[in-house]
Amino acid sequence: MHVTLRQLKVFETVAQLSSFTRAAEALFLSQPTVSMQVKQLSEAVEQPLFEQLGKKIFLTDMGRELHATCREMFDTWSRFEMTAADMKGLKRGRLRLACVSTAKYFIPRLLGPFCDRYPGIDVQLEVANRDAVVERLAKNQDDLYIMGMPPQHFDIALHPFLDNPLIPIAPANHPLANKKRVPLKRFAEEQMLLRERGSGTRMATERLFRDHGIVIKARMEIGSNEAIKHAVAGGLGVTVISTHALTLEPLHGQLVVLDVEGFPIRRSWYVVHPGNKKLSVVAKTFFEYLQSEAPQHLQESIALPPHRTVRTTPGKRNG
Repeated sequence: MHVTLRQLKVFETVAQLSSFTRAAEALFLSQPTVSMQVKQLSEAVEQPLFEQLGKKIFLTDMGRELHATCREMFDTWSRFEMTAADMKGLKRGRLRLACVSTAKYFIPRLLGPFCDRYPGIDVQLEVANRDAVVERLAKNQDDLYIMGMPPQHFDIALHPFLDNPLIPIAPANHPLANKKRVPLKRFAEEQMLLRERGSGTRMATERLFRDHGIVIKARMEIGSNEAIKHAVAGGLGVTVISTHALTLEPLHGQLVVLDVEGFPIRRSWYVVHPGNKKLSVVAKTFFEYLQSEAPQHLQESIALPPHRTVRTTPGKRNG
């Protein structure tokens, strides 16, 4: 069987993007060239690698096997390149990160100093909801994963690196805004806005109420922190949200943190990877950076006390 690295790289890109056209754009090749490379590879393995249904292409069984082999082979080579660079006293290579959507409020602030320190490292950041990040973890698509509620049914290694308290917020003119120690049951009577099912914030919120024998009903399910904050500011209801989602809040004086029994919900942010995964030099470097420096960079920005109107200026952190 005669195949070339070029053919495998073209095939791996087509498989990853599920498109010959987008693969050609990503590789700066013409589409006929991409199609020819995949055709020659298919002839070499004597099996079709893709099948087309309508306008979409899908991997065949042989294609899935070859894709897994390609990923393993390219990952091994990438680790060697990083190790070689590290042995030369350099930090070079690629870091692939995936994080849940709430982490987008602080991960860029951590990546900035990291990239300044290691300019030879290229960072690829994927931001998605928790279910999508868990799926990427199951497929081992990235080096490290940042999430607040790691899955329990996977063989994974997880390490906490930053506090992630969840707090109840309401419109600034809400009747509970001036109340002290609001009972959890009373808070549950409000019109509740919740994140989508599968969200770590929602799961932690429902667990708190369930532990107190309270069933909460969502008036509305909203799939992003930004939309849910604006819905609260607009008077549609109350919600529970990560403090990190308020650290750069432009809704001047429109939100208030309520003083509710049982809050804040104490949680942590975790850096996660498959339990049997051998981390690259670059991934280890970022992992150690998170462990040692993330709290110093960000801990002061989440010290919001309960029952305080959120009055912040864009670009500044809350103290």
